Amino acid sequence: MHQGRTTYHHGALRDELLRACLRLIETEGIGAVSLRRVAREAGVSPGAPYHHFADRATLLAELSTQGYKQLAERLAAARNRAGEPAPALAALVQAYVEFARSEPGYFHLMFRPELSTSTKSPDVHQAGYVAFNVLADAVGDCVLAGTIAQRDASAVALAVWGLGHGLASLWVDGHLDEGEHKLSESPEAAMARIAGLVETALGRAAPPASS
Repeated sequence: MHQGRTTYHHGALRDELLRACLRLIETEGIGAVSLRRVAREAGVSPGAPYHHFADRATLLAELSTQGYKQLAERLAAARNRAGEPAPALAALVQAYVEFARSEPGYFHLMFRPELSTSTKSPDVHQAGYVAFNVLADAVGDCVLAGTIAQRDASAVALAVWGLGHGLASLWVDGHLDEGEHKLSESPEAAMARIAGLVETALGRAAPPASS
């Protein structure tokens, strides 16, 4: 069992409870999370989490919000590094997968159905909206560059998001490097190849005729 500190500054305790919850998700899964288990993982009394979180759902919602904020930061950084519109969309696919690989606890939590309803978890919903808008803005850049038609913008955004999420799920859940679906190349090489195909496909689109 994790041996945590028994006392924390008020703000530090809240942060440590969130870290303890994330550790539990990564090692034992979301089903293992309860406020009592989180308290034990953090090395504090069973009642300590209630000073910061009303219940398990509140704790998970706060952790999910953190995850979306981190994802948005990574996506924005990837888009800025890429520079050009088509490479930016390809970079977003890779950044999405890399986030899932490096933060599997967040990734497994963020898309839980009970956290996707805006009326129940408004902060989670808003943080997710900000992350998705990085992708939407990158698609908008492609529209302005003439590589995507305006009428196709929403469909392309959904397709890129679905591609990134699907690849991330397959990799994090171990389907790409073992079993009957094991790749003939490393997952890293496959991700780079897929990102390159996305960039190539968008780069081949013909710009609109000038007026």
